[in-house]
Amino acid sequence: MELNGADIVVRCLAEQGVEHVFGYPGGAVLYIYDAIYQQDSFKHILVRHEQAAVHAADAYSRSSNKVGVALVTSGPGLTNAVTGIATAYMDSIPMVILSGQVPTAAIGSDAFQECDTVGITRPCVKHNFLVRDVKDLAETMRRAFYIAQTGRPGPVLVDIPKDITVAKCKFTAKKGEVSMRSYMPVVKGHHGQIKKAVQMLLAAERPMIYSGGGVVLSDAAEELRQLVELVGAPCTNTLMGLGAFPADDKRFVGMPGMHGTYEANMAMQNCDVLVAVGARFDDRVIGNPRHFAQNQRKIIHIDIDPSSISKRVRVDVPIVGNVKDVLQDLNALYMQSAVETEPNKAALAKWWQQVETWRGKQCLNYAGSDTLIKPQYVVETLCEVTGGNAFVTSDVGQHQMWAAQYYRFNQPRRWINSGGLGTMGVGLPYAMGVQMANPDADVAVITGEGSIQMNIQELSTCKQYHLSPKVLCLNNRYLGMVRQWQQIDYGSRYSESYVDALPDFVKLAESYGHVGVRIESPGDVEPALREAFGKYKDRLVFLDFITDQTENVWPMVKAGRGLTEMLLGAEDL
Repeated sequence: MELNGADIVVRCLAEQGVEHVFGYPGGAVLYIYDAIYQQDSFKHILVRHEQAAVHAADAYSRSSNKVGVALVTSGPGLTNAVTGIATAYMDSIPMVILSGQVPTAAIGSDAFQECDTVGITRPCVKHNFLVRDVKDLAETMRRAFYIAQTGRPGPVLVDIPKDITVAKCKFTAKKGEVSMRSYMPVVKGHHGQIKKAVQMLLAAERPMIYSGGGVVLSDAAEELRQLVELVGAPCTNTLMGLGAFPADDKRFVGMPGMHGTYEANMAMQNCDVLVAVGARFDDRVIGNPRHFAQNQRKIIHIDIDPSSISKRVRVDVPIVGNVKDVLQDLNALYMQSAVETEPNKAALAKWWQQVETWRGKQCLNYAGSDTLIKPQYVVETLCEVTGGNAFVTSDVGQHQMWAAQYYRFNQPRRWINSGGLGTMGVGLPYAMGVQMANPDADVAVITGEGSIQMNIQELSTCKQYHLSPKVLCLNNRYLGMVRQWQQIDYGSRYSESYVDALPDFVKLAESYGHVGVRIESPGDVEPALREAFGKYKDRLVFLDFITDQTENVWPMVKAGRGLTEMLLGAEDL
């Protein structure tokens, strides 16, 4: 069968089982859009900005374990998408981005809407391709999907010149699995290393499980829960790992790190055996590596990416492999070995007494108010109203941390946020991707008045496709996290952190055809949320919560400080 390049692109997307493509048309991709018009295998979602297309595809993947797909044109279409690509790259999200390019003969001539796509994206993709021959197009597409979702996942970009989309060649349907001699990621962990890890855990007196986004990405939540059950250790989930272990389980000690709980940070620092599962000891988790290394402990590190092991912290037992596969083998061997070597139950009981003492500080308590809306209260109420079962997307800042601290995530893939890059403006397009992947679910966007304006044009996309997320804007009229740092580290000199000339969000939401509500009293918080998820279940509702301007995120570890050098509140300043 002979097809042109545009039809080959569409055929390849269909054979990969793609159901949604998020994109924005332009001259270099018009043949592809013409081919999309003539097919019915997948649905195209027209966003209002290319950055939102990639963010939506990103969240589609995070919430469904499918490969997200975005389509943009050349030049500014691609450069607008770079922030979204880098966001996905930092969080290891499997995506395929298709970008248009000027005709092959014009590449390098500064043609209209030309840019060096391969060069620009090289630092923020797992891999990228420039297709120079239509005969290579189908195999390149298949390799892109294979690379994106195997090993450590990540975004893969395919740059397609316009003449390639019109050129014709013979098309052969996919046969068998993709195989690449130069790319063979390790899946199974080394048995000897797993045996060492089991022996170390059986001898532990103060064990601790530290899990991250790798558990979520490999769908290993059940295996993680089994490990915690077997070892009987406290478990902490990083920002990217929330939901991998149930927040309602008594063995969950909260999130670790810069805005983590006192008990999680103290347990991380004082354990004698630490099992890091799909986590990378990043700066927001352990703070100063030198301070972290002060306490002697044995570290077992399980990760699909060997370059992440001993990158910031020296480990004793490295295990390279897919988290799910490694945990299955480790759990089986632990159960087998525990019959002969019984764990030290007395030492474990004493360890839990210490953990409960730390937990007794109740570091997430905050002072309520009868007159001012506390942002923590809004998140707690959202959790109650939705039964803790909603998909929650967030932007970046104080509201992100409050969402992570106060929404009790009991399932993986329900918490969708930008962890590594910390990208403002992702919340609303994330919600679009989540709802496309999970059309019957409750979806909430926790955002601030600064972040929401970065991609607020996507309210139009939501209207066109009848999407109904509930937008919770924790409006404190400040760039809150910037203001908090300025208060603590810069003598309360609030340089350009006050947001003046804000729009009337209620009228703005209504102008896009949605429901807008302004909430100024604590007593109105719960009724407004219940109405949004009840009466207006099928409508997008923009809830503008006017919150306490002075509220800060506690606990807090200042940049450059150690994990346990925590500020628990304003009294510690």
